[in-house]
Amino acid sequence: MRKGVWTLLLVLACLTLASAQTTRDAKHVVPTGKGWGVESTTAPPVDPYSVTQGNGINYHGGPVMAGNPVNVYFIWYGNWTNGPRPSDSQVTVGLLESLFGSGGIGGSGYEKINTTYGDNTNNVSGNIARVSSTTDNYSHGTRLSDSGVQAVVSSAISSGRLPKDTNGVYFVLTSSDVRETSGFCTQYCGWHTRGTISGADIKYSFVGNPDRCPSACEMQTVSPNGDSGADGMANVMAHESEETASDPDLNAWYDSSGAENADKCAWKFGPTTGGIGNGAYNETFGNHNWLIQMNWENARGGGCDQRLGGTFYTR
Repeated sequence: MRKGVWTLLLVLACLTLASAQTTRDAKHVVPTGKGWGVESTTAPPVDPYSVTQGNGINYHGGPVMAGNPVNVYFIWYGNWTNGPRPSDSQVTVGLLESLFGSGGIGGSGYEKINTTYGDNTNNVSGNIARVSSTTDNYSHGTRLSDSGVQAVVSSAISSGRLPKDTNGVYFVLTSSDVRETSGFCTQYCGWHTRGTISGADIKYSFVGNPDRCPSACEMQTVSPNGDSGADGMANVMAHESEETASDPDLNAWYDSSGAENADKCAWKFGPTTGGIGNGAYNETFGNHNWLIQMNWENARGGGCDQRLGGTFYTR
């Protein structure tokens, strides 16, 4: 092959590679709220620079929940009195309501990790508190789809059982006999998203009783509270509440793979009292001990931390 032809072919190949690279770079990965990212077909947003950038997670222009506090609402779906497992009980209800109650996780050093996230107006306050709860007696049966979860939230709001609150996160908490059909126990242990409900931007989350699949969604089956289902739910609810406050509409804070702040530290707990698997714990909230995963602190170079300004145990 003559040199001139080879050179031309090489130039054409380089142009083709450059075009392919441009095509790849024009796409970006965005979060789903379920712990993984998906490729978006829209152009990547331009990152504003009024908030800290480049510590392993970046801001993409959407709002955060800067209200003080972020309000929490529980919807106890299914049978939380005498369900198929001991954790389907009022003991679990009381434990989780104490976690988000007075003296609970809100305003703690752990929750204040979220103050390192903001938008162009304000930062997350680092305070979160349960306002009220309601029940739903299997309005969509024991097979609950993603759209069914939104319908449960919509019904609770439209019926007046819970207020319409754009500064709130609504947790749909299902007893162990309920299957979330898009992948509970096989693809995720919980998720969060948003929807237009009663004309408002409402943030909500699904968290199932992990006693349905302890090997998938519980770090330990020996519980510091004598209720491994509640402890497993507490860990997932902390995860989802951190992400909801910092990325409520799935367009604010996430990394290049679509992972949100709590995703970056999922199943990482740092130092514990007692060995994990034997009732270990690393936090004390609401007069109870809990095993709660770390969260990504967007400061000091970024890393997984147990409390704001603490020691990074992984970067």
